[in-house]
Amino acid sequence: MPAVTVEDLLVLPRLPHPEATVADRPVRQVVTAPQQREGAGFMVRRPFPSAALHDADPFLMLDHVGETVYQPYEAKGAPWHPHRGFETVTYVIDGTVVHHDSNGGGGVISDGDTQWMTAGSGILHDEVPSEEVLAKGGLSHGIQLWVNLPRTRKWAQPRYQDVRADRLRLLTSEDGGALVRLIAGGLGGYQGPGVTYTPIVYAHASLLPQARLRTGWDPQFSAMVYVLQGSGSVGPDRRPVREGQLAVFGAGDVITVQAGDHQRGRTGRFEVLLLGGVPLREPIARYGPFVMNTEAEIRQAVEDYQQGRMGHIPAAHLGTR
Repeated sequence: MPAVTVEDLLVLPRLPHPEATVADRPVRQVVTAPQQREGAGFMVRRPFPSAALHDADPFLMLDHVGETVYQPYEAKGAPWHPHRGFETVTYVIDGTVVHHDSNGGGGVISDGDTQWMTAGSGILHDEVPSEEVLAKGGLSHGIQLWVNLPRTRKWAQPRYQDVRADRLRLLTSEDGGALVRLIAGGLGGYQGPGVTYTPIVYAHASLLPQARLRTGWDPQFSAMVYVLQGSGSVGPDRRPVREGQLAVFGAGDVITVQAGDHQRGRTGRFEVLLLGGVPLREPIARYGPFVMNTEAEIRQAVEDYQQGRMGHIPAAHLGTR
């Protein structure tokens, strides 16, 4: 897995051991992500929104593009489309993604990089395989998370953060058996590099077989664990979870993740995402790529897009629409 890694986990700072008096968060629900096609036809697992879990406030959507080996000219992306009212967070574990926008911006992310786009008042963009990946094929694996913006930030100016793999805050668990890549938010007194309008925690943890990750968690934040690869258990009652499943925790101060005895995935580790944030508890109106607070704002977003007020596809990219 090209996502940033360390050979000797014992050289990393260790997450502090939670005090014995704190409350473990119980597992409230385990959701198995259904699969569906997105973009130009690639498959995703989407644990939310789904029939089993409609509301994950402050998150709107999680798409997992699982490990896929593309043959030449098989790779697909998400051609030009608009967004307004939230942030898209694209974490590339394997592969390369090229993105462009209606403001003339763009860039390349690959192998452990994160691209954080605040759509805010509105923008057009695309996310496509690089020309090399398209021509030669190759391995692709990634996540896209949608983070809602509070009402006061829905009209913020669009912005990007390219969080390169070498900027992630690397930590290990108390037993030294888990590598934690902190992308955004605070964990155990450490801070990730991502700057967020909505307070969240976002991290990717890799646990060796039988390793345990037990860490303090802000009691005001929601808490979830999504399994990217492998199998293990979560919570004080050790609820079993496997690839493509999301565990939703209840109230408390600590979350626990335990790797199973044997991991059969490509990395040989139990790969999970740790997610949580302060619920906004605001009205949500959504229509495809627009997420606002009222239906009137959605109608305005559609009209603004149709009238070109969110920008135009640059002439150099008109053929890629």
